[in-house]
Amino acid sequence: MSIYLLAIETSTEICSVALSKNEECIAIVENEQGNSHAEKIILFIDEVLQRAELKKSQLNAVCISGGPGSYTGLRIGTSSAKGLCDALDIPLIDVSTLQSMAWGARERYPDQKQYVPMLDAKRMEVYSAVYNQQLQLVEDINNIILDENTYATFLSQGKVVFSGNGAAKAQPLFSGNPNAVFCPAKTSARYVLALGYEKYLRQDFVDIAYYEPFYLKEFRPTKPEIKGL
Repeated sequence: MSIYLLAIETSTEICSVALSKNEECIAIVENEQGNSHAEKIILFIDEVLQRAELKKSQLNAVCISGGPGSYTGLRIGTSSAKGLCDALDIPLIDVSTLQSMAWGARERYPDQKQYVPMLDAKRMEVYSAVYNQQLQLVEDINNIILDENTYATFLSQGKVVFSGNGAAKAQPLFSGNPNAVFCPAKTSARYVLALGYEKYLRQDFVDIAYYEPFYLKEFRPTKPEIKGL
């Protein structure tokens, strides 16, 4: 019996939806324009299903890229995933955004031992973590401010693969180090599928009613500046 999983990735400026049959990604739609998640997500879900000639009722589970990342993006992706799971009565699978990025970096650089996915936060700040070859956490997920000494210990131990939209901040700081490798892989629902399938086999699901994405930092809305007010 085939297992069909739908993955939603909206943690960054990239809106990405993918569909897999067992371990194989059979359809994917992505858009990197940013600020279009709300209007694109449902269209992308319908499109990947049409490409695979699959009905929603044939889905076995939905995988969500669960953060950290953009507060608004995560909310949109989570709401869409929950709505599907609730309507179809299928499970929801949470996949760490950073771990999925590490999976993508490992796919491109399979022989390295250390992977550091980075999500752009603000100024020189990134959301980041360190994973080993087995994609196990070596250093916990955190928000850090980059400088020349960040990850110096890991860089002294061998090659470190940096990836994600936050890696652009690290490149000027670490490019002189021969152990620093910069990978173009960003966020993608395809990477979420790979880890989601493993969780599906383990029946590692979340409670849809209580699930919330991992924001890492509390959302603080700002008041727009309007002249005369």
